Amino acid sequence: MRNHKTITEFVLLGISDGPELQIVIFIFLFITYVLSVTGNLTFIIFALIDSSLKIPICYFLQNFSFLEITFTSVSIPKFWGAIITKVKTISYNNSLAQLFFFIFMSASEFFLLAAMSYDRHMAICKPLHYTTIMNKKICTLLVFSSWLGGFLTIFPPLTLILKLDFCASNVTDHFSCDYFPILQLSCSDMWLLEMIGFYFVFVILLITLALVILSYVCIICTILRIPSANQRKKAFSTCSSPMFVISTSYGSCIFMYVKPSAKERASLIKGVAIHNTSVAPMLNSFIYTPRNQQEKQAFKDLVHKVVFYRNK
Repeated sequence: MRNHKTITEFVLLGISDGPELQIVIFIFLFITYVLSVTGNLTFIIFALIDSSLKIPICYFLQNFSFLEITFTSVSIPKFWGAIITKVKTISYNNSLAQLFFFIFMSASEFFLLAAMSYDRHMAICKPLHYTTIMNKKICTLLVFSSWLGGFLTIFPPLTLILKLDFCASNVTDHFSCDYFPILQLSCSDMWLLEMIGFYFVFVILLITLALVILSYVCIICTILRIPSANQRKKAFSTCSSPMFVISTSYGSCIFMYVKPSAKERASLIKGVAIHNTSVAPMLNSFIYTPRNQQEKQAFKDLVHKVVFYRNK
């Protein structure tokens, strides 16, 4: 019998069974989740209501912020519930839905990071042609392609996962339903799915990373040709934040998924997964948002309007 007739739920062991550690984990995840959602949502609102933020990079960051909010919301609230209620089960349908959105949002982010690096490349290396090249149509196409790329990444393997047999344990050593931990539970031949997972990791992570690196190499070469030391310092400061986000995002995901063995991955990825789903979205919101000078000015203008309206 197939899995959807024999398996109705999975058991997620989480991170630890220790009561004191569970409290620490809950508080930590609660703080990072609230800060992540608040920071990313703040940027989205500012970009929507302030005309000075109607520029290509802010359009990309709006989508990136939305992806971060959705990505962290896929698994963290469910993990909260498991800690509070001590119920570690998740239904079969919910587990597949969690897996779908987890990979969908994650893959879309990497495509979007490549698009954002292309935007920065055009802005710094070809400033006179920037507004012509990065017009609204191109920006929309890049964002749509990023979302489509994320969907096409998970849809083919998900159709194969639906056909897997689970005839042994339904317990997974993880706090969410991820790709390789789910494969580990199956008694079917997983060679094809493991190779598909490895192939998509190679295509998405390494190829988009190569595009990002190429863009920033061109950016750095252009910056080094700037005669003013102050302008070079300012340009390098602008690039440092995206480079930090790129290095942490790519580094952790390559560690999690680049090896094609499901059995070797399940016990190693929980710590990195916590970073990806809670810490990274929080850091990204603060890295991109507070250091964006246009958003700072938009925030000041918004506060001024609110105070002035209330006093009036």
